[in-house]
Amino acid sequence: MSTRIPNIADQIALHGRQRPTQPALIQGDQSLNYAQFDAQVTQRAAWLQHRTQPGEVVGLALKDTIEHVLTLFAIARAGAVVLPIDCRWKPFEKQRVAEHFKASLTMVEPGESFEGQICQEADAAWLNAVGEAQPRSGFPDGDRGLVMSLSSGTTGRPKGPMLSHQRLINRFYTQWADLGFGSRERYVNATPLYFGGGRTFTMSTLYAGGTAVLCPPPYTPEELAAEVERTQGSVMFLVPTLLRRLLNCDPSVLAPLRRMKTLISSGSALAPEERRQIRENLCANFSEYYASTEGGGISVLSPSDQARYSDSVGRPAFGVEVSVVDSDHQPVPPGTIGHIRYRSASMAESFYGDAKASQEAFRDGWFYPGDLGEMNDEGYLFLKGRSKDMIIRGGVNIYPQEIEATLRGHPAVLEAAVVGWPSREFNEEVAAFVIRKGEVDQASLTALCRQALASYKVPREIFFVDDLPRNSSGKIVKADLVSRLSPL
Repeated sequence: MSTRIPNIADQIALHGRQRPTQPALIQGDQSLNYAQFDAQVTQRAAWLQHRTQPGEVVGLALKDTIEHVLTLFAIARAGAVVLPIDCRWKPFEKQRVAEHFKASLTMVEPGESFEGQICQEADAAWLNAVGEAQPRSGFPDGDRGLVMSLSSGTTGRPKGPMLSHQRLINRFYTQWADLGFGSRERYVNATPLYFGGGRTFTMSTLYAGGTAVLCPPPYTPEELAAEVERTQGSVMFLVPTLLRRLLNCDPSVLAPLRRMKTLISSGSALAPEERRQIRENLCANFSEYYASTEGGGISVLSPSDQARYSDSVGRPAFGVEVSVVDSDHQPVPPGTIGHIRYRSASMAESFYGDAKASQEAFRDGWFYPGDLGEMNDEGYLFLKGRSKDMIIRGGVNIYPQEIEATLRGHPAVLEAAVVGWPSREFNEEVAAFVIRKGEVDQASLTALCRQALASYKVPREIFFVDDLPRNSSGKIVKADLVSRLSPL
């Protein structure tokens, strides 16, 4: 008799029986204990059973609410695959991703249905139907896909690394071992649930039996600190942009943060001086987490590591093997720059339905994140740049091709190149260089981007040029464009 592979939602059911009164989710004046959490997940999963089949893809385009988390675990319990869709995207952006991954259903906010897709609005009528739903049969096990861990931006050909139930659970082990998560912690989720960090850290906390506090943006530093105090939060994850804003606050405002056990940053590297200020003014146990959506955690830079190697991203995370190789995929000696690759039991094995992209990034059991770096003889990893053109603004991944395609869609634009503009506040801003073939000004192109793209993808400034730098093969040399930009 084969052993049943656990569904990730099985653990919530166990908590519902063994720690029923333990707070699971808190948001404002709303609170659910584990008995309530499990019961509501089960009702939603029963409703889904009558509309989806195990293995089908279900889009999740809800705001950062308790309902989002309930639906997330319900999709898992029903055996379907979660397709995260940013509720801030324009309707056509949501439609494109839902169609590309062949979602059979997409959960949306009331009034947010979009064309070309079967949408279910999470409104009062739906909640009534959920309350009457009965499970059609036993819920499936976890021997299946669970979530497409999409990046925050998409190109014309979006990539969706598929994670199974067990591979996501393996990520939790790393977070418990290296980052301070666990059953006795209260994790304050202050980032969108759509993004990998916010979603996975919340799920990790709930899987362990801890308490997840939802405090989604926008908020002021004062409001965030007050929520940490009110809920007695002990662990929090913030992207560098938010940390920099906190550092500019009056120290008296930040007292609740200094009482936390753990503070984590990921998305882009901080300067050594910023790390020191965070340890002294925000949280003494501050760690940086180098990670990717495809493979989860890669390395961790602990507080003591920061003092020794201020320009490193730390040592490999628990359960992760990191290697630096040359263009022939052969390991290079310590201190030699090469391509970073890593493997673990928590990384995706391929991009869903995209053999070409999979072949480029996954090789012989290793994942290549597109970063260049080197390791020293103690195992510390140092980033030396990105071989990809991806922009990271405030911890959010932005792909230039999508913005370039939008700009090129204007009849007066001949060509466009988009790059990351070094910024102290956001790590990078978006800058665009445009060659015109007709009359158009910056205001018109900015308006076009605002209409077609999410707000964080809109270029901060558009520079009109007569030509773009190219190499011998005619490819635009974006590094030359970046060199024209003075850091913000």
